[in-house]
Amino acid sequence: MKAIVQDVYGNADVLQLRDIPQPAPGSGEVLIRVRAAGVDQGVWHLMTGRPYLIRLFGFGLKKPKVPVRGREVAGVVEAVGAGVTRFQPGDEVFGTCEGSFAELVCAKENLVAAKPATLTFEEAAVAPISAVTALQAVRDAGQVGTGQKVLIIGAGGGVGSFAVQVAKAFGAVVTGVCSTGKVELVRSLGVDHVIDYTLDDFARAGLLYDVILDAAGNRPLSVLRRALAPRGTVVIVGGEGGGKLTGGFERSLGAPFVSLFSGQKFKGLVSTENYRDLEALTALIEAGSVKPAVDKVYALAEAPAAVEYMHEGRSRGKVVVSI
Repeated sequence: MKAIVQDVYGNADVLQLRDIPQPAPGSGEVLIRVRAAGVDQGVWHLMTGRPYLIRLFGFGLKKPKVPVRGREVAGVVEAVGAGVTRFQPGDEVFGTCEGSFAELVCAKENLVAAKPATLTFEEAAVAPISAVTALQAVRDAGQVGTGQKVLIIGAGGGVGSFAVQVAKAFGAVVTGVCSTGKVELVRSLGVDHVIDYTLDDFARAGLLYDVILDAAGNRPLSVLRRALAPRGTVVIVGGEGGGKLTGGFERSLGAPFVSLFSGQKFKGLVSTENYRDLEALTALIEAGSVKPAVDKVYALAEAPAAVEYMHEGRSRGKVVVSI
């Protein structure tokens, strides 16, 4: 089968289209014929091996432990391994795995759910990581409820575009922060207010929010707390920028300590992958509350360009590889 493979860490030129052996499902796994694969920030981190902190998490110290890139997947079950009870060949599914930039991939049964019938494969493929992260940030970490004022920074990106819709579905009054080129997209997602950060500074507007979800990854906590209500909550999603060691994740690591000295809460989100949240997401999608925002679709051979485009931060919503 064809797959996008890398032998060493580096920039997009280390990704190569090759023929490799087809995988076989092990116990508790399903073999999926990939129809589309989402491109998220994690792909770039695993491609470059930066920040170095991720290498210590078991992804490979000197080179990637799993050479095929891609983690979000949507496709059709080709075969099932021993002990699999929730799926059979022919089922359309979406979820997370290791190595979705390929024609076939194996995924654990408990990381996969039935694909929402209302979505294309390309739309479904961009949801398993980004949308589930948004769901956990809004529902669990932020505990967003009806009438709360919620600020979402990075509202035009992968996680942010889903977080806007999830927060609205939970009854919040949502303000989205984004760049000029993403204002129309963010408005189309149903926000109540949009702030173009190139023109206005949300931290100096004098407005206070019950929950701030920062999916853009580069503002100091001291800036965020100026826009936060006295008993409000800041949720940090991921981390970008920063040095080679932690790459911006120090904000998430340090957030709980800030909470010790204030009535305000600061939380660094570590999302967990599971099929139950995929099913909860499907319920929101089928109710019409959430719709994936897909910017560009690339062919498998163009996956390196897809990763570069995503990492530049210009994408309006999500980027997907179609196979």
